[in-house]
Amino acid sequence: ARGGGSPPRAISPSAVELPPPLAMFGFKQIAKLSLRVQTRAFAAVPSTMKAAVIRETGGPGVMKLEKDYPVPALDASKPEVLVKNQYAGINFIDTYHRSGLYARDLPFVGGQEGGGTIAAVTPAAEKQGWKVGDTVSYSILQTYSEYAKVPAGKLISVPKDIPMEVAVSCVVQGLTAHYLTASAHANLIQPGEWMLIHGVGGGTCQWAAQMAKAQGYKVIGTVSKAKEAVGKATGCDELIVYDNAPGVTYEDYTSVDGAAKVMEITGGKGAKAIIDGIGLATWEMSLASLAVRGIFVSFGNASGAVPAFPPLKLIAKSGYLTRPKLLDYTQTVEEKNQRAGDIFRWIKEGKLKVSVDKTFPLDQAKEGHEYLEAGKSTGKVLYKIE
Repeated sequence: ARGGGSPPRAISPSAVELPPPLAMFGFKQIAKLSLRVQTRAFAAVPSTMKAAVIRETGGPGVMKLEKDYPVPALDASKPEVLVKNQYAGINFIDTYHRSGLYARDLPFVGGQEGGGTIAAVTPAAEKQGWKVGDTVSYSILQTYSEYAKVPAGKLISVPKDIPMEVAVSCVVQGLTAHYLTASAHANLIQPGEWMLIHGVGGGTCQWAAQMAKAQGYKVIGTVSKAKEAVGKATGCDELIVYDNAPGVTYEDYTSVDGAAKVMEITGGKGAKAIIDGIGLATWEMSLASLAVRGIFVSFGNASGAVPAFPPLKLIAKSGYLTRPKLLDYTQTVEEKNQRAGDIFRWIKEGKLKVSVDKTFPLDQAKEGHEYLEAGKSTGKVLYKIE
């Protein structure tokens, strides 16, 4: 077994729960069918695995690699698969879970983005067309691990010409960038109008800038001097370049009057949609940069959480505010697949370039979070599981 795990489990026919209609069969027939389901769905899966586990919240050091964490068991009555992970994505939301900003029951395995090969399927998942050996990506909680139990409805089939590290990068950041630029603005912006996107030198918003351009919006991006070349590569129509914050590579948002720059670029009108994953350091500038009846899409807290503020602040521009999350924009399999399909199509057409910045082995889980939180990333950051 990998990662210090124990030998493969033997699962008896009685361990596989059969649906009531099989009661018409005799015992030998049931046993044979149970064994066939067992072989197809459960063969050669170890009972334990390597996983990066959080047993208390705090800084990156609370995340520990455990080599004997239980492999999640599939429920044969549900459409589920067991994925043997090749990569897991590292996202800012993972740091919010680890730090306790977003509450989770303890202990838990970090991550919510992964991809690899299906190692086991339940009969219900098999009926939906999934089989052992399929290459997939997905987003669920618990991905910093060798194996993950994934509901079939969460799976994304990876095309043969898309590398796995690219496919995994497409899940949280890709789907997030898609809903931010295609849906979260509630069509309060139209193609040809200005969209302001903060932090286009980093992960999600590097994607968002390219996707916004692919959909016909004019894009103003913000970026630090250290990441200016990355920002330019996204194809933004205009860049607002900030000094680096002391000792790091992310933006010092006090170094330039960003709102004044936006008004200058837009002829005094402002941006019809503003995508802001920075949070504390930028929310006031974002509100000041809105066009009349524009929408402020606040989706992240890279510099700290946006504080509570009175709705009266929106009156100057009759502005709109939304604080969305990915789950509400991938509520159905059809919606998820439509977004993933657009992403893969843009990649094949050359309209979307995926930058994998750095890959850490799973036993460097702490270092992966430290790298992301220090603002060093210029693209996707991953853990390589194998």
